Amino acid sequence: MLYDILVLGGGTAGVMAAVQAGREGSKTLLVEKSDRLGGTGVNAGINFPGLFHAWRKQVIAGIGWELVCRSMDEENRPYPDFSRQERHPHNREQILTNGDYFSLICDEAVTNAGVEVLFGTMCAGIRELDGEKEITLCTKTGLKPIRTKVLIDCTGDANGVTLAGYPVERGEECQPATYSCKLSGYDYNSLDLEAIGKAFDKEVAAGRLSYTDIGWNANRFDPKWLFTHGNNGNHVHLPGVTGGTSEGRTALSLSARLTILRLLRFFRTQPGLENIRLDALHPECGIRESVRIQGLATVTTEDYVSGRRTGDDVCHSFYPVDVHTARQSGLDQVFLEEGIVPSVPRGALIPKGSKNFLVAGRCVSSDRGANSALRVQATCMATGQAAGAIAVLAVREDLDVADVPIEKIHSLLRKHGAIIPQ
Repeated sequence: MLYDILVLGGGTAGVMAAVQAGREGSKTLLVEKSDRLGGTGVNAGINFPGLFHAWRKQVIAGIGWELVCRSMDEENRPYPDFSRQERHPHNREQILTNGDYFSLICDEAVTNAGVEVLFGTMCAGIRELDGEKEITLCTKTGLKPIRTKVLIDCTGDANGVTLAGYPVERGEECQPATYSCKLSGYDYNSLDLEAIGKAFDKEVAAGRLSYTDIGWNANRFDPKWLFTHGNNGNHVHLPGVTGGTSEGRTALSLSARLTILRLLRFFRTQPGLENIRLDALHPECGIRESVRIQGLATVTTEDYVSGRRTGDDVCHSFYPVDVHTARQSGLDQVFLEEGIVPSVPRGALIPKGSKNFLVAGRCVSSDRGANSALRVQATCMATGQAAGAIAVLAVREDLDVADVPIEKIHSLLRKHGAIIPQ
């Protein structure tokens, strides 16, 4: 079977890439390792995609924004007041979605776009043929070879890039992961946090718990996990371990779930938390960082915070430099100056030395500081749609993805509602 475009990964980048390609009539296959589309916002419970707005105006729109709005509007969920956007409290502009409902909207979007979807499947090998790529997929019934004209890696971990033999960047350490759950059975405002904190200090001193089990600060008790009722409230850090490998992902997930079990057992001994309940446990860790590709262009931290334009930019990004650490306060941030809106060049989506190969999502070519901002969901959606548009035009024009005229890319993206950097 020969496809025009194959997308690996059905998360925030992959869905948008596939829908963009499908709506333009390209024969498209979307491959996803789990049984649901939507990625981190669905499977890891990080259900607040951002940021679509900067300095009181919208800077990211297109297919991702369309699907987010559809999931919000059908449930009559409220939006933030974007007209009051300030420099520092960017979390106020996060859109709180229903992750489960968003996954249904993604299902509908790919189906209506004519995209073929294959769940429970991962890429096992990539071989370059004359003008095509042979992709070996690992399915539940065995290995399945298929061919594609253009490949888009939206795995978040550059799995396809690595299998194809192109270089990636791996840092000496990765940002901690987060494991989200849903807690109930207590009133946060009535808790004696000072007493609970002293009891927690004793557990840390005895080596049974860690401060990052419950918050982001590595040096003191921070009840973030209790305040958020389990959502995005902890740091899972294992030195030398990355979520970009099966072994690393296994280690992180086991560590995270066993930590939650220890926390629940401890908190049930504390006043006001005797009836704490675990209502839901998300199936995946939220991975902030694993690898980054070496692309034809690389977004540096200086590029990002200065809002540098290249003339080859395909989308905006907007978020502070946001490096989570396993030390001290747990967070190193650089906030953007008023009016600065960063952008992502096409070359950051193309692995060095490749032909008709694109990457979208958190592993685009960037240094660590820039990547800590580029990794967020709205930007992943925008790079995904951009990759889908470039792939469509490469097939249509019989060109390599690096050679498609930028004006045609911009025109196609605008047709589907995207906002182009000026």
